Amino acid sequence: MASQATLLLQKQLKHLCKNPVDGFSAGLVDDNNVFEWSVTIVGPPDTVYEGGFFNAVMSFPHDYPNSPPTVKFTSEIWHPNVYPDGTVCISILHPPGEDPNGYELASERWMPIHTVESIVLSIISMLSSPNDESPANVEAAKEWRERRYEFNKKVSRCVRRSQEM
Repeated sequence: MASQATLLLQKQLKHLCKNPVDGFSAGLVDDNNVFEWSVTIVGPPDTVYEGGFFNAVMSFPHDYPNSPPTVKFTSEIWHPNVYPDGTVCISILHPPGEDPNGYELASERWMPIHTVESIVLSIISMLSSPNDESPANVEAAKEWRERRYEFNKKVSRCVRRSQEM
């Protein structure tokens, strides 16, 4: 018998196939594994990421939706809220409950109501407005704050490379 997570992820995949959302596409990495999704995010208009096609893998835990997935860009990306290895760091992907570091409210963290769509839309929003208060990539955050021209140059290089793939 299929688990709650399997059924929910199959339902979300079916919904996204029938009702595509502007700004991204999503599907399974392997048709036999509903817990690994391939996502392509289109760089949001009017941002330095515009025109880019950024690939990522979304990995769901077997107790989804009680625990959040992880999202890792496989395309090169330069952003304050993306670790150098490509892992996305946004509040809604942090485990539910109180933040042990006291930076986030429980209401900002993972909640089972989030879907693949709401997660990806949050990542698109993150691309549009980086949070440099608690960066995953300190160097990118510092450059974004203090040397915006260099930051934009690095992002433009990532956009160009994403278009070549």
